[in-house]
Amino acid sequence: MSQESTGFLYPFLEAEERDADALLADLAESARAKAAESAALRLRTLREHAGDVETAAAELARRFAAGGRMYTFGNGGSSTDAATLAALFARPPDPGSPYRRPLPAWSLTADEAVLTALGNDVGFELVFSRQLIARARPGDIAVAMSTSGNSADLTTALAEARRRGLYTIGFAGYDGGAFAADGNLDVCFVVRSQSVHRIQESQALLGYRLWAAVQRRLADGEAGGGADGRAP
Repeated sequence: MSQESTGFLYPFLEAEERDADALLADLAESARAKAAESAALRLRTLREHAGDVETAAAELARRFAAGGRMYTFGNGGSSTDAATLAALFARPPDPGSPYRRPLPAWSLTADEAVLTALGNDVGFELVFSRQLIARARPGDIAVAMSTSGNSADLTTALAEARRRGLYTIGFAGYDGGAFAADGNLDVCFVVRSQSVHRIQESQALLGYRLWAAVQRRLADGEAGGGADGRAP
């Protein structure tokens, strides 16, 4: 592996220096710097999107209370983040926590047979939208997770979700990409960073805050709505 391929991450590993103590010190300093950068970005992102989290949580709580379901999706590392978010919402009740309500949430990347069949038969751009066509109904929720905000399969799925009456949430990084200008998104959480690692760390915390806010509203009885997920 060339110095160009890794030097921007850990330049001291490619250096001529061979002193173990100095190398360990450099590693420790690098870890501290990255931790501080991550913490600062997460705090800034939470502050920037505090209002969006509460707005989205109110609508999610209303839809869940009315029988709505959540579908999450993403590509690559964002697919694992989407699966983690779905698992958080769906996890069994914890007797030691005030947040005791498991909520219906599924990751659209969880079934490799469905995913690969759709990718092979109809094209990768449709792997999520076709699943929404089969499963989703008005009153449900669609959550797309991305670092770039530009993936065609995600924007296609969001357009399909909007047509079907779903509440749509996007997570993106950098400047938000296509997500930031997408009229099919009800809420877009943009983590303003150039680092994929830092973006995904902040997105994970935003997802947790969203879950906690939804649970709080449900526990406090603030959610309402009709049987189809719409306001009475």
